[in-house]
Amino acid sequence: MTTDPRLEQAQLLYQRAVFDGDETAVPAGERVLDGVEADLALARGRLLHARFLEDGSEDPRELKLFERAATLYARLGDGRGEGEALFWVGIVHQVVRDDTERALPFFERSLALATAAGDRLTASYALRHLGFADGLAGRPDAARERLEESTRLRREIGFGPGVAANLIVLARLAVERADREEAEALLAEATELAERTGAKGVLRWVAATREELGVG
Repeated sequence: MTTDPRLEQAQLLYQRAVFDGDETAVPAGERVLDGVEADLALARGRLLHARFLEDGSEDPRELKLFERAATLYARLGDGRGEGEALFWVGIVHQVVRDDTERALPFFERSLALATAAGDRLTASYALRHLGFADGLAGRPDAARERLEESTRLRREIGFGPGVAANLIVLARLAVERADREEAEALLAEATELAERTGAKGVLRWVAATREELGVG
């Protein structure tokens, strides 16, 4: 069994507080454990979201976990962690509760924090879902711009399945512009990327999109 080194650090801080009389040890230990709790809340919330995607049933713990993680990261001054947690708060509102308007401030703040922290993965997710919001609001050009920027970031960090997922959405936008040739090329690349990275779920999305749009 592997122990998180932060738990070991908290144990040492306990000993310093009790046996050495170090008055700084308890608040230091609390900060360490706040980080552990934030990471755990974020990870547990993501698993609950995966379950939602499987069965469509909201677990009320999901939003609370992401909100708790965001609060703890903010308290710790961890902008990167806060940005990621706020993205997931937005996801609950947009994806789980179908309330994109409520989700927008969380995605925008997430993008700002992720960009400042150099977290290209979270920035790519925030841009993707801001692009969805633009599409729903009847701004296809803005949606395309957001999705293309998200895709660029994902290519930079080698996130193949994420690139493929974005290409599917870009293919839909291409069909809306009556550019079926571009849509076919985008779906072909999405297929190649998904196959190369073993992303079977994304392959199913590609197949469903081809059938729905009558492409390929």
